[in-house]
Amino acid sequence: MKETLAGLAAKTGFSITTISRVLSGKADQHRISRETRDTIIKAAEENNYFPNLLAQNLRTNKTDTIGLLLPSVANPYFADIASVVIKESRERRHTTIVIDSDESTESEKSAISSLMSHQVAGIIAAPCGDDPSLFEEINRKFMPVILIDRYFSDSALPYVTTNNYLGSTLAVNHLIMNGHSNIACIQGVTSSVPNKKRVSGYLSALEKAGIKDAAIVVGNEFSEQNGYLETKLLLNRKNRPTAIYALSNTILLGALKTVREAGLRVPEDISLIAFDNSIYMDYMTPSISRISQPTEEMGKLATKLLFESITSGNRCATQLELAPELISRNSVGQPGASK
Repeated sequence: MKETLAGLAAKTGFSITTISRVLSGKADQHRISRETRDTIIKAAEENNYFPNLLAQNLRTNKTDTIGLLLPSVANPYFADIASVVIKESRERRHTTIVIDSDESTESEKSAISSLMSHQVAGIIAAPCGDDPSLFEEINRKFMPVILIDRYFSDSALPYVTTNNYLGSTLAVNHLIMNGHSNIACIQGVTSSVPNKKRVSGYLSALEKAGIKDAAIVVGNEFSEQNGYLETKLLLNRKNRPTAIYALSNTILLGALKTVREAGLRVPEDISLIAFDNSIYMDYMTPSISRISQPTEEMGKLATKLLFESITSGNRCATQLELAPELISRNSVGQPGASK
C-alpha cells in the first residue's frame, strides 16, 4: 500500500508543505536543509512512496552524479567496467554512485529507487532480470539509461555489449581444433542475454562440427560456487568431458578448484577455457585460454553515450556489439595427452 503525504508527515514530523517541496525537487529553492531532505526521501522510500516521488518530476533538479548499477561488483569483470566508468565520469566532473544488485531483481528495483531519489543525471546498468519495462519507463520519462554488457533482446533501450555469440564460437572452435569432441559448457544466469548468446554459439559450433549430440550445458549462476559444484558432477560422469568451457571468469575459478581437488592436471587430463579476460589469468598455472571482452572500450562508449544524452536532452538509440578476441594460453591441450 502506497503512503500518503499526510502519512509521511505523521511519521517524519515535518509538514505536508515541506514534504511536498522536497518530493517535488524544490528543497534548495525553499532552503530546506540536506538533513531534512534526506530524512523525508528515506521515509518515502521505506513507505513505498517512490512511484509518487517519480510523478513529482524530479528531473528538473539533477545533480552532478550518475548511477552505475551492476549485478556483482565482486566479479572482476564488472569491477573492471566500474573502474572505467568512474574514471570517465570523473573526467566529466561527475561522481558515480555504484550499487550492486547482487543478481536480485528486488534489490535492483530498490537500487533504482535510491538512484532516482539522489536525482542522478543518468544511469548505466547491467540489468539482472529479463523485464525491460522499468528501465524503459525511466529512460522515457525521467533520465537517460544506457545498458552495458547485459541488455534486453526485444527492447529499444540503448546498450554496449560484446558479440557473445561470436566469442563463444571462437572458444569452442579452439577446443575442437585441438581434438576435443566431448566439451561441457558451464553457463551462468540463464535469463541473461549474453549467457543465451554464449550457449547459442557453443551449440552452433558443435553442430557445424557434427557433434551437437554430445552437447552438455549445465549451471545457472556466474559464480565460483556454480563452477565448483557443476565441475564435481561433470567429473563423476561415466564419460567424463575432455574439456570444460566456463562462461565467465568466476565459473572458471570454481571449475579449476574442483579439477585440482580431483588430482587432475590441466591441460594433460582436462582442458579449460573461459569467457572473460583478466590479467590474473596469465599468472595462473597453467595460464588460462579465454575470450577477451573489450571492457575498457565498453565502459568508455557507454559513458560517452550517456553524457551525450544528458547534454543534448535526447534519448540515445544506439545498440553496439563489440568484437571479442581469443587469447590462447596453456590451459588447452590435446585430449588424452596424459596417456
